Amino acid sequence: MKRIFALVCIMTLGFAKAQTWKTEDQYIQRFAKYAVEEMEKYKIPASITLAQGLLETGGGQSRLAQQGNNHFGIKCKEDWTGKSMKHTDDAPNECFRVYDDPRQSYEDHSIFLATRKYYTKLFDLDMKDYRAWAHGLKKAGYATNPRYAYILIDKIEKYKLYEFDNTSTDQVYYAVLKLYPALNNDAVFMAQMDQNKANSKVTPATVKATYEQTSYAQYQKDVNKQSETLSAPALLKNILVKNHPNGGMKFFVVPVDTDVATISKKFGISEKKIIKFNELNSNTLKKNDIVFLDKKSSSGNVDTYKAEIGEDMHDISQKFGIKLSKLYSKNRMDEGQQPRVGQVIYLKNKKPRS
Repeated sequence: MKRIFALVCIMTLGFAKAQTWKTEDQYIQRFAKYAVEEMEKYKIPASITLAQGLLETGGGQSRLAQQGNNHFGIKCKEDWTGKSMKHTDDAPNECFRVYDDPRQSYEDHSIFLATRKYYTKLFDLDMKDYRAWAHGLKKAGYATNPRYAYILIDKIEKYKLYEFDNTSTDQVYYAVLKLYPALNNDAVFMAQMDQNKANSKVTPATVKATYEQTSYAQYQKDVNKQSETLSAPALLKNILVKNHPNGGMKFFVVPVDTDVATISKKFGISEKKIIKFNELNSNTLKKNDIVFLDKKSSSGNVDTYKAEIGEDMHDISQKFGIKLSKLYSKNRMDEGQQPRVGQVIYLKNKKPRS
């Protein structure tokens, strides 16, 4: 199933007001949760991580972010065994890491700082002193721009990212709502909040990195293995089902990577129906995917929506509970065609002819 980078994602939801938010606001809503998760595991200020992500990706617009899910411009290096892409940065056609989803990029960024000797002194700093961390990163050689520390600080203070240094994964949505109160009226976002409350009852696995560690691939296997062993079954037991505002169909936000067979068994609905209801092209379900337990509607409950960073047509059809084929038809688009960031997507009536 295609991912809803949401919140994972924090998703930039909102059926009305969210459409006018700027690109960087959308980015914060989407990825604040990831930054807070990393802060809890690695003691890196969430404000610093978010500010770096905003800067490196241009608010999620960079080629590396959109095509490679690489939010921090991390290059391949000798210990990288995953997928890669060529991108011109300091030199033509340099090798950059490619991730399956943005969460892996956030995790790799934390590992990058925690396992390289240049950054060891950062972890002696007060975790809530974002100014000291910003200057410490520049001093350690993280970036060549002489104003790098001040650029990070400006972003943190402009968007009040320091709010996320004083929260936790089970409270991060409240911090997002404090900054963006219009999300209070968004059913899908509020369902994600409720799911997060259920998830917070389970203690996540934490693996502390050692500075002697050099193999990212093996480290990632160890983290994934422990996370699956400790948290997945309990998370799946706490799935919260909601009624979607577009027709009241039952839906939920997937709390942890799983598969259709597991969901089928839990809810007593055949795998065939779940695949059909959600127009899936695989049996895999990723964390933060939206899953319907009923048929989706043929039309939306609002007129239009502006496509946001990282969204495709399937993401939008799931967000608004509209059949994918109907969504393509309303927008006079060929199946498989994807929207541009900011493109107006028609949800109720058919797009007027040009």
